[in-house]
Amino acid sequence: MQSVKAKCGVDVAAKTLEATRRRGSELAREEFANDAAGHRALLKWVGKGAVVCMEATGVYHLQLALTLRAAGVGVMVINPRVAKDYAGALNKRSKTDKVDAKVLLDYLERMPFVEWIAPQQSVLELREHGRRITELVQTAVDEKNRAHARGTSRLSRVVLADVRSHVEHIEKRIARIESLAMNVIKSDPDLVEQYDIVAAICGVGRRSAILLLTELAILDRTMTAKQIVAYAGLDPRRYESGTTVEKPSRISKIGNARLRAILYMNALSAIRHERGARLFFARLVARGKTRKQALVAVMRKLLHGIWIVLQRRVRFDSSVLFAASIAQAESADAVGAASRPQASQDHKYGSSEAEELPQQLEPGSQEVRQRRRKVA
Repeated sequence: MQSVKAKCGVDVAAKTLEATRRRGSELAREEFANDAAGHRALLKWVGKGAVVCMEATGVYHLQLALTLRAAGVGVMVINPRVAKDYAGALNKRSKTDKVDAKVLLDYLERMPFVEWIAPQQSVLELREHGRRITELVQTAVDEKNRAHARGTSRLSRVVLADVRSHVEHIEKRIARIESLAMNVIKSDPDLVEQYDIVAAICGVGRRSAILLLTELAILDRTMTAKQIVAYAGLDPRRYESGTTVEKPSRISKIGNARLRAILYMNALSAIRHERGARLFFARLVARGKTRKQALVAVMRKLLHGIWIVLQRRVRFDSSVLFAASIAQAESADAVGAASRPQASQDHKYGSSEAEELPQQLEPGSQEVRQRRRKVA
């Protein structure tokens, strides 16, 4: 990076930008409007060759960051939680826009500079489409709940018909946004390649593939599996002190809640339809984990696999991802077959206990369900 002429911390609000700049020994403060004119004015104020630090504040910081990057200004975007904890470490007792801007400047001067990379326009557009789909799906769920309540009460047929009509309208809009999102994906060869990889995963449908790309395609490809897990808030959080305080470990949930919600549904589907995920889940439950803990572990495992195949641009192979669970099940099958007694006619399913081992390892398998139907 070229020599830095000025450093600036910017606190971003919906309508204003509070900036604190240091140039040499000179410290200056200024307030700008958070619009195109204000962005140009701030760019002129910091000057070329400057570096700027700001928080990720939803969509409010995005256009400013894009404007500064296009002009050659170095931009660092940090997690608001990081800024809050840093301000606490500095013993800041007040929280104002001016204080926050000064804290961001101090962070920029003391901590390693990590440059923000502007995403491609197609990726940003896809993210908007994906998040709109999520909003509409939630609205449809709310309206369906209202329709159920009013259908049970049977107080007004007119209101019930209106709610059902609204649900149909929302579902049409969801289908339309999905179609537009697919057009965005098809316009970018890199997004097409990523979509084909994700859509081929067992448990991931068209909508899930779109939503996963919405949250993952915008990220830096050099992120490690550990970093992507932390980004999703699936990293374990331990709480202990001395010998008397030790709370159960939980996931931090300090991350992308949208990504966690998508992975939750994908994990449920994978456990039902994918043998490797089902065996992995069953092993954890057998070791004493709760079903929720085992489900979160499947979410994390899936995220590991999805991120690695997107990085390497290879096909997702669940037999590799869940290789240990599958190998253990096959080993148990071999041991059971070697010591299998003769089937007994008066046995519950007309088979030996050794033949029930696959059922214990794969509860709910299709073969077991078919056997139960025949006995019934």
